[in-house]
Amino acid sequence: MKYLWHLVTKYPISALLILFTWIISLIPIPETPLNEVRFVDKWTHVTLYLLLALTIGAEFTRHHGRSDRLGRFLAAFVLPIAMGGLVEIVQMTCTGGRRSGDWIDFAADGAGVLTAWIIGMLLAKCLSRGGKDC
Repeated sequence: MKYLWHLVTKYPISALLILFTWIISLIPIPETPLNEVRFVDKWTHVTLYLLLALTIGAEFTRHHGRSDRLGRFLAAFVLPIAMGGLVEIVQMTCTGGRRSGDWIDFAADGAGVLTAWIIGMLLAKCLSRGGKDC
C-alpha cells in the first residue's frame, strides 16, 4: 500500500487519468446526442488512451530522464494496453450486462497508445535537436 501511495504521489496526473478511465469504463453511459456521431465510442477510446499514454510517458520521463527506454516503454506502452484489455474483460464479466467488453474497443485503445508512442518519439527527436527542423 505504501508503494502504491508512492506511485500516486510521483505520477499524480497519470494516477488520476487511470482512476478516471476505470470509473467511466465501469459506469453505464447515458444516451446523448453524441451517440449519433459515427464511431464516437471508438474515437473516445483512442483519445482517452492517447492522453493516458502521453501523460504516463511525460511523467515517467520527468522522473527518470530519457535514458530509461525500457522503463518508459513498459510504463507508457505496455501498461496502458494491458489496462485496456483488462478493462474490456472486466466490462464483459463484472458489470452485469450494463457494459459489454468489446475487442474493437481494445483495438481502439491500442491505436491510441500507438499514436501516443509515435507522437512521443517525434517530440523526443524534436526536443533533442533543440527545436530545430520540427
